[in-house]
Amino acid sequence: MTGPEVPDAVRRVLPDVRKDLDALIRIPSVSADPAAAGEVERSAEATAALFRVEGAEVEILRVEGGRPGVLARFPAPEGQPTALLYAHHDVQPTGDPALWTSPPFEPTERGERLYGRGSADDKAGIAMHLAVIRAYAGRPPVGVTVFVEGEEEIGSPTLSAFLAAHRDKLAADVIVLADSANFDVGVPALTTTLRGLADCEVEVRVLDHGVHSGVYGGAVPDALTALCRLLATLHDDEGNVAIKGLVTAPAPEVDYPEERFRQEAGILDGVQLLGTGSVAERVWAKPSASVLAIDAPRVADASNTLIPVARAKVSVRLAPGDDANRALTALAEHLRSHAPWGVQVEVREGDAGQPYAATAEGPAYTAAREAFGEAWGRESVDMGIGGTIPFIAEFAAAFPDAAILVTGAGDPDSRAHGADESLHLGEFERACVAEALLLSKLAADH
Repeated sequence: MTGPEVPDAVRRVLPDVRKDLDALIRIPSVSADPAAAGEVERSAEATAALFRVEGAEVEILRVEGGRPGVLARFPAPEGQPTALLYAHHDVQPTGDPALWTSPPFEPTERGERLYGRGSADDKAGIAMHLAVIRAYAGRPPVGVTVFVEGEEEIGSPTLSAFLAAHRDKLAADVIVLADSANFDVGVPALTTTLRGLADCEVEVRVLDHGVHSGVYGGAVPDALTALCRLLATLHDDEGNVAIKGLVTAPAPEVDYPEERFRQEAGILDGVQLLGTGSVAERVWAKPSASVLAIDAPRVADASNTLIPVARAKVSVRLAPGDDANRALTALAEHLRSHAPWGVQVEVREGDAGQPYAATAEGPAYTAAREAFGEAWGRESVDMGIGGTIPFIAEFAAAFPDAAILVTGAGDPDSRAHGADESLHLGEFERACVAEALLLSKLAADH
């Protein structure tokens, strides 16, 4: 099949691929929920079956303590390179079902979008790879290894062990990670930078038991107030992260208008943006610090009692070029050293995921940009993502000679991780066409 025939071949298979995507969305494969372990297994089996039907050599791989990953291999024609196509079949928890317009695990089409948990992040990635394989009738022009991870949404905790156990099966010349988003609907993008992650739990202790707020208040601090003061030290008055030693990367050149950003984020009128610099610089090239949760009495259960203990989860996103383990140590040290009023502070260090920055040059990147241009009818942009995909940095370290392309079918309105997650079906079609064209161009280069 030649280049001009590729888009039509992809479009012919998309109706059946869409049915398979709907079926995958119906499986509540929430890797963070121990009670859903059976559903994660079912999701892996369903994914494996889809590629097995296309003639792939399929294995379900796992390491001790990890969730199941799916490996499907289509051997390379003689003299051709191998591309590794990545996605993940696990999904985020749904949160409050009442916030969803339609049931989160029932795929629902409204307008140009398909709604459901995992529709964009990242069962669309699985469907993209499936569409490409079907467009080539199970005989892609280059070698293809499809790897579908089962624990990306919990930070890929066993990925290092997984790579150590299965490295030879994952080796490739080009790695395509379909777990990102485009710059906008109609504007394709290659993600060339991602922030890293460091998080922890911090606990503040003041008393050995709760005491009457009237009898002792005014002299005795309560743990919740002390915790609030401690958490406030994470930022300066302008909202810049105040943890010493964190890195700032070079400012991106992409124009990201503030009004568009505010609309995409759903920021209320009058609420100011944090920090300084351009929007792209703040969300792609600088660290951020967020308080994700606080353990404290509910307002409905409040009494006139000084709280003895309070706890929070703190998450820091790290600029490309930083080191996640060093940053985690810096975060813990900041929290210990800024404890107010001599309160006792305990920090439990959590996850650390490395940031990533690509060189974004070479034949694979040229082929990808050409494929995007043909699929969308306009040039792609290079963009950053404020989020973290630990898989990417680990793969870059494990396969330093491979070109790594970070793509995806999402867009700024996909609401990944939020209620009413959705996939723009026009963008999905174009993403599938682009990936199929990419394989054709990689073959033509050899």
